[in-house]
Amino acid sequence: MSTYKTHRCDEISLEDVGKKVQIAGFVQTIRDFGGLVFLDIRDMYGITQVVTSSDSADVDFASHIPIESAVTVTGTVKKRDEETINLKIKTGLVEIKIEEIKVLGKRTANLPFEVNTKQEIREDLRLQYRYLDLRNERLQNNLKLRAEVLQFLRTQMIEQGFLEVQTPILTSSSPEGARDYLVPSRLHPGKFYALPQAPQQFKQLLMVSGIDKYFQIAPCFRDEDARADRAPGEFYQLDMEMSFATQEDVFQVIEPVMYNTFKKFSNKKIANYPFPRITYKDAMLKYGSDKPDLRNPLFIIDLSDFFVKCTFKPFIGRTVRAIKVHGHMSKGFHEKLLEYALSIGMGGLGYLEVQEDLSFKGPIDKFIPEELKQELLKIAELEKDDTIFFIADNEKRATSLAGQIRTELGKRLNLIDEDVFQFCWIIDFPMFEVDEENKVAFSHNPFSMPQGGLDALENQNPLDILAYQYDIVCNGIELSSGAVRNHDINVMLKAFEMAGYTEDEVKTKFGALYTAFQFGAPPHAGIAPGIDRMLMLLSDSETIREVIAFPLNSKAEDLMMGAPCAVSRRQLREVHVELDVK
Repeated sequence: MSTYKTHRCDEISLEDVGKKVQIAGFVQTIRDFGGLVFLDIRDMYGITQVVTSSDSADVDFASHIPIESAVTVTGTVKKRDEETINLKIKTGLVEIKIEEIKVLGKRTANLPFEVNTKQEIREDLRLQYRYLDLRNERLQNNLKLRAEVLQFLRTQMIEQGFLEVQTPILTSSSPEGARDYLVPSRLHPGKFYALPQAPQQFKQLLMVSGIDKYFQIAPCFRDEDARADRAPGEFYQLDMEMSFATQEDVFQVIEPVMYNTFKKFSNKKIANYPFPRITYKDAMLKYGSDKPDLRNPLFIIDLSDFFVKCTFKPFIGRTVRAIKVHGHMSKGFHEKLLEYALSIGMGGLGYLEVQEDLSFKGPIDKFIPEELKQELLKIAELEKDDTIFFIADNEKRATSLAGQIRTELGKRLNLIDEDVFQFCWIIDFPMFEVDEENKVAFSHNPFSMPQGGLDALENQNPLDILAYQYDIVCNGIELSSGAVRNHDINVMLKAFEMAGYTEDEVKTKFGALYTAFQFGAPPHAGIAPGIDRMLMLLSDSETIREVIAFPLNSKAEDLMMGAPCAVSRRQLREVHVELDVK
C-alpha cells in the first residue's frame, strides 16, 4: 500500500461502502454549502467526490484549499444521496466521508488558465505552462494512447522477427533534405556533430552488418518550419529495414501493422484494405497531390487537348485541369469559391453549369464553339445539374492549384466522410526533378534504387527515371515514406553524379556507406511510418502538438523551458565557438 493512497480515484465503488480508504490527487472543484463541503479529487484515472461532516473540524480547512493543490484524503466510503448521484463519472454512486485531509502540495500562485476547461486557451499560454495543460483529461488520454500504440507497434514488429536496435543521436552531417541541428565538439575544435534527420545511413549499415530485419522507435531531428501535421525539431517514426527484400516484401510487413493499429485504437471504419496502389503520375493528375485524401470523391481530369480547339485566350498554351461536381450551386457559392481561388494565386476560376437540356451556362460558355460542346459533355461525362470548374496554368501550377480547389470543394460541399480512414500507397515516384536552379536533383530519397538500375541511369532521360520509392497516405496526410535502397556502389555513384555530386563528395558526405557497399551489401528495403502523425489521426487532434508531451511551438521555441536560450561565453569557449549574430 502507498503512503498516500489505497485506491486510485476511479476505483472507489459500491463494493467499498463502509470501508476506510485513502486517495490522493488534485482538488478539481470545491462546493461549500455552509457547513457541508464537497470536493472533487482528480488523478489521471478519474474523479472521486469527498465530503466533510457538518460537525467536522475540517469544514473550514477544506473549503479554503486552493484549487489544483495536491492532497491526500482518508475516510469511509458511503453511498451518495439519491439527489447527488452523478452517472457521468465512474465513481458517481459513492463518495468518501472525510476523516482526514492533508495538503501535500499547496498551490500558491494564480492559475494562468482554468485546468480541464473546454474553453479555448491561447496556445502560447498552454505551452508555457504545459505541466498544467497536461492535467487536462484529453491530453492525458492522448499520452495514454501514445504509450499503448508504441507498445502495440513494438509487439507487432517483434512478432514478425524484427530486432530492435538503437542507432546514434550524435552523428555526422549529411544532405538529406532538411537543415541539420548541429552540436559543436569540445574535443575536436571546429568540428560538429549533427542530430540525425533519420537513421537512414545507420539502418542501411545494419543491413550490410548482416542484421536480417531491424526496427526502432526512432527520434528524428529536422530544422523545418512547423505545420499542423509537422512538429519542428523532433519527431518519432517506426523505423524498419529488411535485408534481401523487395518493395512487395515491405508492403506485406507494414500494411497489416498499420491496419491492425488503426483498427485497434479507433472506432472509425477503414474503408479500403488492402490499401490501393496509386502511381505518383496518376495521383498528381487525378488528385493534384502526392498525398491525396481519398475520402473526397471528386477527381481531376485533363482538358488541355480539348481547349487547344477553343479560342479562350486564358487557356491557350496552358495546361487545363477540370473538376466535375454534381448538384446545384448558388451564385454566392461561386463568388466565395472565386475569392478562395484568388487567395491561392489563381487569376480566376472559370466554370460551366449543365442545364436541363444539356446546354451550358457560365462565364466561358461563349468561348466554346457549339460543335465542340457535345464533345466536352462526352469527355467530362457531364450530366444535367453538373458544374465543371476549370484551372489553367503551367503544368506544375495547374496540378497544384487543381488539387487545392478539389480539396476546398470537398470541404465546402461536405463531401468528406469524417468517420473513415482511407489509406493508399503512392508508388513509382520520379527519381529526379529539376530544382529552382534548373539543375537535376533528387526528388525524394537520394538512397533509393532507380527502376532499371544502372542501365536506366546511363541510357534514359533523368526526368523519365522512376525509383522504387513509396509512401503511405491516410486521409490526405503522408504517414510514411520508404524505398528499396541503392546497395550497389556503381549505381550509387552514377545516381549522385547525375544529381551533381562528385565521387569525392560522396566519399566525404556518405563515407561509411561508400566504403561498406564495397564489402558486399545485400539488397534491402524499408519504410518509416510517422508515429506522431498516426497519433494525430487516431486521437482526432487538430495539430500534432496535441499528441506530444512537451512540443515546441510553431516558431520552434520551448516556451516552458525557455529554449533556445543564450549560453555563457565560457560554454562557447569550451566548444570553440564564436558568435557572429547580426
